[in-house]
Amino acid sequence: MSRRSLPLNAIHAFIVTARHLNLTHAAAELCITQGAVSRKIAALESWLGFPLFDRHARGLTLTPQGAALLPALKSGFDQMVHATEKASKSNRSVRLKAPTCAMRWLLPKLVELEQLRPDIHISLTTTVEHSSQLDNFDAAIVYGAPLEKGYRLFDEALTPVMSASLLKQQQLMPEDLAHFTFLHPTADSTDWQLWLRAQQVELVMKRNQHFATMDLAISAAIQGYGITVADVTLIQADLAMQRLVAPFSNSVKTGAVYSLLQRPENDAPPFLTELVAWLCLERDPLISSAG
Repeated sequence: MSRRSLPLNAIHAFIVTARHLNLTHAAAELCITQGAVSRKIAALESWLGFPLFDRHARGLTLTPQGAALLPALKSGFDQMVHATEKASKSNRSVRLKAPTCAMRWLLPKLVELEQLRPDIHISLTTTVEHSSQLDNFDAAIVYGAPLEKGYRLFDEALTPVMSASLLKQQQLMPEDLAHFTFLHPTADSTDWQLWLRAQQVELVMKRNQHFATMDLAISAAIQGYGITVADVTLIQADLAMQRLVAPFSNSVKTGAVYSLLQRPENDAPPFLTELVAWLCLERDPLISSAG
């Protein structure tokens, strides 16, 4: 074996074997056969030019040369492992899962974070599921009942919104909604009924369109397709840019919340803490209401 080629695998086998002083136990940790461990040790001894172990019927003992060499080799090997793990983690992106309904709130924040910290890479995966599990992700935004663990981002509060092109009169009363097409963010009319009951209004919904997500219903409202109920936090940017108007100043809470889960710190990639702090940062509200 060339002395220009450092036998790293054999050095690792020596370190593990020196810890156990038992070839069988070393083989089990290294996931190779006992014979393979012996061959690696023999190869390293040949490369060094002196024996590392004394073989006895009851096991192994380190030779004086082996005992003197072990601390330096172990320290060097540990430094290499630490350096490679650190380099690997520094290139790892933060894996974030979020429901599609949260995109209107989330994407502007990720764009702003990328502009401020281009060294932080977020790998975003969207889902229509509202599961409160991290799965294989480093962080997850989830929608539903309040969680015992994690961060509470914001409570869902619904209010009607529509395109300004549909608002033909300055003052709109809840009863006037019967003239519009109702856009429902779910397969039923639960969200609309919740808001109407809070206003103590009963309406016959003559024209209805149902969507799979709130984001789709909001997009349809922006296009002037009808009027939908939407979460006031999700539509902040749309209201500020006048893509939507909110004809009523009151909203109703549904009891659902948007929460943030994160992987434990000892198993987290770099920058996860910064991402969580950024998403949990309170900002001045952009909500404005018409009427």
